[in-house]
Amino acid sequence: MFVTFEGIEGTGKTTQIKRLKEYFESQGREVFLTLEPGGSRVGAELRKMLLHVDNKDITAIAELFLYLADRAQHVGQVIKPELEAGKVVISDRFADSTVVYQGYGRGLDPKMLHQLNEVAVEGCWPDLTLLLDLDVEIGLKRAMTRNMKDGKTQEEGRFEQEHISFHGRVREGYLTWAALNKDRIKVADASGTPDEVFANVKRLVDAKLAE
Repeated sequence: MFVTFEGIEGTGKTTQIKRLKEYFESQGREVFLTLEPGGSRVGAELRKMLLHVDNKDITAIAELFLYLADRAQHVGQVIKPELEAGKVVISDRFADSTVVYQGYGRGLDPKMLHQLNEVAVEGCWPDLTLLLDLDVEIGLKRAMTRNMKDGKTQEEGRFEQEHISFHGRVREGYLTWAALNKDRIKVADASGTPDEVFANVKRLVDAKLAE
């Protein structure tokens, strides 16, 4: 099973991914955690370029192809082999991030982005995508606090530096994209406590497993 988590900055994906890993393991399943960008050796280098605050001059098209390169390597080198080994793979972000951030956020054509993702993922689409939805201002405040605490203000703060209007477009883009792909993308309210959010996540996962 391949599960991905999506959402604006600061929605608590990391916490919920750890909780879901523990839940699957309690059922006797082996779980592999990964992320984008940076889930492969090559991707780790691309992550530095894509997220560092000094790289504000990356054009929208260059940014797009860096993400697609990261994804193609990630799928071929990491995700497919782990799935073939029978593991549950959980990824912090995947192809939907590109459609939303570069499409609804940057203004590129979402249809074109989806077609390019089709090439990059080689048919390896998630079985379930969990969209953690949260008010933009709350999410940004959480993300900036987290980066300062972890000492990643420079290394991984490029998107947090974007204007709040950008993050507003991204949030609306996620909700629009989820409505267009409602069989795969399920929305979970991320405004509650970690326990409350996980209760929603678990419910959505159990419903998928029951199909």
